[in-house]
Amino acid sequence: MDYTLSFGFTTAINLIVGLSLLLTWWRDPRQVFTRDLGWAYLAQTLVPVAYMLSTRAPGPASRGVGTLLVVVVSALYVGLLMLGSARLAGYVPTRRHILGLFGGLFVLGIGLIQIDARWAQASSATLHMAAGMVALGWLWHRGFAERLVGMLLVLVGVNQYIFVVVGEAGLGVQLAIAGVLRLILGLTLLHTAVTRSSEESRRLRLRFQQLVEHSHQGVAVVQGERVLYANPALLRIYGLNSLADLNTFWRGPAALTESERLASRERHRQVIDGVIPQANWDGVRVRADGTPIQLRFTAWRIDWDGLPAEQVVVTDETVQHNAARALQHQATHDGLTGLPNRNALRERLRQLCAQPGKRFALMLLDVDRFKLFNEAHGHSLGDEVLRTLASALQQAVNGDAQVLRLGEDEFALISPSADDEPSVRGLGALVRERLAQALTVQSSSDGQHEFFLDVSMGAALHPVGPGTPEALLRAATAAMHRAKAVPGTSLQFPPEGFERGSGQVLDAEQGLRAGVSKDEFVLFYQPKVDAANGALLGFEALVRWDRPGLGRIAPSDFIPAAERTGLIGPLGRLILAQACQQIARWRAEHGEAFPVAVNVSPLQLIDTQFPQLVADTLAQHRVPPALLTLEITESAAVTHLEQARDQIRQMRELGVRVALDDFGTGFSSLNLLRSLPVSTVKIDRSLIEPLPAPDAAAVIKAICQLAAVLQLDVVAEGVETDAQAQAARHAGCQVLQGALYAPPLTVDDAGAWLARA
Repeated sequence: MDYTLSFGFTTAINLIVGLSLLLTWWRDPRQVFTRDLGWAYLAQTLVPVAYMLSTRAPGPASRGVGTLLVVVVSALYVGLLMLGSARLAGYVPTRRHILGLFGGLFVLGIGLIQIDARWAQASSATLHMAAGMVALGWLWHRGFAERLVGMLLVLVGVNQYIFVVVGEAGLGVQLAIAGVLRLILGLTLLHTAVTRSSEESRRLRLRFQQLVEHSHQGVAVVQGERVLYANPALLRIYGLNSLADLNTFWRGPAALTESERLASRERHRQVIDGVIPQANWDGVRVRADGTPIQLRFTAWRIDWDGLPAEQVVVTDETVQHNAARALQHQATHDGLTGLPNRNALRERLRQLCAQPGKRFALMLLDVDRFKLFNEAHGHSLGDEVLRTLASALQQAVNGDAQVLRLGEDEFALISPSADDEPSVRGLGALVRERLAQALTVQSSSDGQHEFFLDVSMGAALHPVGPGTPEALLRAATAAMHRAKAVPGTSLQFPPEGFERGSGQVLDAEQGLRAGVSKDEFVLFYQPKVDAANGALLGFEALVRWDRPGLGRIAPSDFIPAAERTGLIGPLGRLILAQACQQIARWRAEHGEAFPVAVNVSPLQLIDTQFPQLVADTLAQHRVPPALLTLEITESAAVTHLEQARDQIRQMRELGVRVALDDFGTGFSSLNLLRSLPVSTVKIDRSLIEPLPAPDAAAVIKAICQLAAVLQLDVVAEGVETDAQAQAARHAGCQVLQGALYAPPLTVDDAGAWLARA
């Protein structure tokens, strides 16, 4: 019989349904079962060819090939059928399961070839029906369409029994029924795939909607000038109730300025045209009630109902923005007065100094004796004073300068309009006039107070030196320190060469530390002679600093720095040790030695351990105490009278002589000479220099008579002429010292004096 028409009908159905299922999978790759079942249908299109080869081909070899093809196609069909059903039921078979399934089906098919064709068809029908029953069991709980798929698969297997029962005569009926069943099965599978795809899309849409509806970020979909969608968060951000209100508000003038609206249109066009894949911007907007809000926007293109649209995500950063501004304000403003602080000063100076040719003034103000307010009335009232002063300064300058608070009692004025010294003095006059009036301060504890304040004002004009903010600050600071030396509210400008002087002081302080550790200090010895015959009586040890690269430096240039930095202690120990060591050497070389005087700093004088240091140093070098004289200045003795008296007494008990140096320069009095256990008075060179003038000689004579009564020796220092020496001798000075006899000598030259003595 000719079954061409039946085979053609079945093949066409398999081909159409298979391609439709594969196309469905291509459009929605999530429906993987349509891919497996689509390939199963396409595999069935090979059945007619395989059957014709196995039954009609000439020669046993060709029929054997056809039979093998029938086995392969059947195994492939059944395997794909079971694989697709499993995926349709929600199972995810592994690669191992898939290989095992196809391998088992192929082996089973090879075994069926060996038996009668009708029995082989019966076995195949049974296998198909069993696969359908398994699939029906998998799909039964999934829904009506899935159950129908399972039942149709079973019926496809049952249909194959027609050939088993009737033989080849029933092949045409079997093929016709198989075609109809597969058509219905294919349509059911397509329906299932479409339904599942729709459900998946709906689930994703609901998930997206839930995420968007409950999001704290605003989400909008915009086409042109119209908002198509807005989530609740966006309406809350703008303080609106509906999408219609939002569209009305966005079209109004309050939402955007004209320039912002033009920029928004251009950005929207670029997003829609794909020029920019994602746009980001931020800015200040307003709510419907006019409240300003800080928003950040992100936008990209989407499809909305088949048309391009812009999805905009809006983040409200108002709280963070306000917090950041508060932190920035806190970092740049004083918490007590609300004025800009030192950080703001540096930033403002950087801005002004960066402007080419810009001239402006910086004025630093320091409240004189402000600590008295805190000590007398407490810090609370002191704070109120500072707040009142800040307000008074702002009123005084009246916008001509910016007022800043830099520290506890230090303020600053920056005046971009003050470009010369007269205008700066005018600004200072405004401050002086205001402070000439009382400041009224309200205290919560004890009512109202009135205070008068004085401030020291130091001003500098930019540019100074290199024209940097640091240079201007240094200049104004130097001027303010200069103003502090002037009583009352005063205004000063920086002195000439202030940077050089400050640099030298700092350089000396830094170099001192290295100088002490490296033993860069050397002693020179100036002779003291008998006023009557010029015989050598002793030496004064004078320290010099041989600083590498700078040469020899006098004590007046480094002793103050040593006292400021606390290095006077180590330096004093070094000088004392060198002097005692030299006395010991002279004794060893010449058999005798003369007393050597060493100057003592006021800071050494008040050190309670200093007498013990002197005793230890003398003992270390085996120097008799009588060969050491310590010279203390008159000003140090007066300032630290009680400590000086005790320290001098202890040193006198050691046998060390103590001389009162620079006598006559400040606080000379009979009481001072009487109360201090000194042995010698050294008249300062400022009193010796006018000699032999009669009035100067009278002063020297009075000192000598006073010293004689108190049994004190008198040394005249700074003697440079014969006339001065003769006048000092006649006035009563026993010892003379100065350039007339010898300048400060090196160790070798001083040793030559000893050899001649």
